[in-house]
Amino acid sequence: MNAIRLAATIGVAGAALLFATGSFAGPEKVKYPADYAKTFTLYDEVDLIVPKVVRNYFVNPAALKAAKPGKAAPEGTIILMEDHKAKLGADGQPMLDAKGRFIPEPEVMRVIIQEKEKGWGAEYPPEKRNGEWEYAFFNPDGTQKADFKYDGCFACHKQAREKSDYTFTFAKYVADHPKSR
Repeated sequence: MNAIRLAATIGVAGAALLFATGSFAGPEKVKYPADYAKTFTLYDEVDLIVPKVVRNYFVNPAALKAAKPGKAAPEGTIILMEDHKAKLGADGQPMLDAKGRFIPEPEVMRVIIQEKEKGWGAEYPPEKRNGEWEYAFFNPDGTQKADFKYDGCFACHKQAREKSDYTFTFAKYVADHPKSR
């Protein structure tokens, strides 16, 4: 009986230590960088036909400077996706600028972050894990969306695999712009 009680105590203590040190998996690890629009680098803009959104991609400057073509993103990389509704015409279709791109509304709809830190992701099973990346969804005011389900983020980025370090735009940007950083 004492061995069972000891094992239970160690289990509870271990769980408490894990929680206290922040070594759990999940979006709670990711912090909202309030000054990203001024301090991060805008590296791509994409028109999303469904759901009629303009997505701006930002990366923190230290990660951009340290990134190497064909290599995994460095620890500390923060890729931030800022979504804006596209301005719609009377026909309900996105209005286009002179270059044929969607015209964004000024208000931010949401911010989605993909962040990489050493050891992150270790708690996930292999079929879900995306290297050392975590994801977080934020409302425009910087509060984390509490009820967001991240399985879609993991499943989608799993498709990118190790060849692009589970990113779609950043690895391509680094490969295409080796001297502009």
